[in-house]
Amino acid sequence: MENLKIAQKWEDMTAYAYIMLRHIPKSERYTMGAEIRQSLWYGLKLIARANYVRQKMPVLREIDMEIKSILAIIRVGHSMRVVPTKKYKELSDRLIEIGKMLGGWMKSQK
Repeated sequence: MENLKIAQKWEDMTAYAYIMLRHIPKSERYTMGAEIRQSLWYGLKLIARANYVRQKMPVLREIDMEIKSILAIIRVGHSMRVVPTKKYKELSDRLIEIGKMLGGWMKSQK
């Protein structure tokens, strides 16, 4: 998995998200924050799985769903003013970049 750029981008995004999650209020840290953390780790596991299975498309679609769910959660957090605008923009930009990389991977599988 060392040679996958998408895996490295996901790891970098996860590290950034953990820094962001430290700054959200305690009232949301164990609900919204836990959901984001779970999706981040699950997405990384899916990337590793997609690298090794023959039928990649179902796994790649799952990764896409995780990206969309994380985006939705941080969008709601931003609208609730739990996630600061700067952190929301940075994290969403990273997710969009990973989504584009994933789209390229999906096209290469067709």
